[in-house]
Amino acid sequence: MSRKKSAKYAAHAFKNEIDRILAFVQEAEDSKLTDQAMTWTYELALIKTAVAFEHLMLECIVCAVNNDTGTISSQTGINFPKHLTDEVCEYLVTGGGYFDFKGRDGLLKVLKQFMPPTHYLPTAVKDPKFKDALDQLVALRNFAAHESPASKAKVLNVLKLQRIGSAGAWVKRQGRFQKLAFRLTDLADSISTAAPY
Repeated sequence: MSRKKSAKYAAHAFKNEIDRILAFVQEAEDSKLTDQAMTWTYELALIKTAVAFEHLMLECIVCAVNNDTGTISSQTGINFPKHLTDEVCEYLVTGGGYFDFKGRDGLLKVLKQFMPPTHYLPTAVKDPKFKDALDQLVALRNFAAHESPASKAKVLNVLKLQRIGSAGAWVKRQGRFQKLAFRLTDLADSISTAAPY
């Protein structure tokens, strides 16, 4: 029998990836790059952090469904077989597309499709101490990736600002990127502590 997915392992892998991203940023800082190059470095770091977080969430949802199909059955009213492969679980979550959500509230809506609100994963995500970090991560990543008027309006709203030059310029000041990364690793720790496997 194949080994079951582990949310604890997914949280650990996420924290390792954050460590690698932080080391990358520090290496760039130590290289004395130009201000513009550092802005782009931080924008890349934001995008890589968002990708790592999306992987963490997808892995945790797949883990929850894979280890107990009762979680998805309770939300859908469909009695799923007791044993589903990881690939089937991932397909149920993504529909064959990519995994995406809009901010913390959007992530909670996605989680609600697959598990009850009392499950450890939505419980961790809806903890108020992680709200700002999750909303900031998504808004900053979207602004860094798209630089569209809509993404700029969203990030201004989330950060409660009147103007912003770029996502990278904002996070590279005052240790903001590191604070965001540490808050996300706190969330990973919370998931790992609550997860039974």
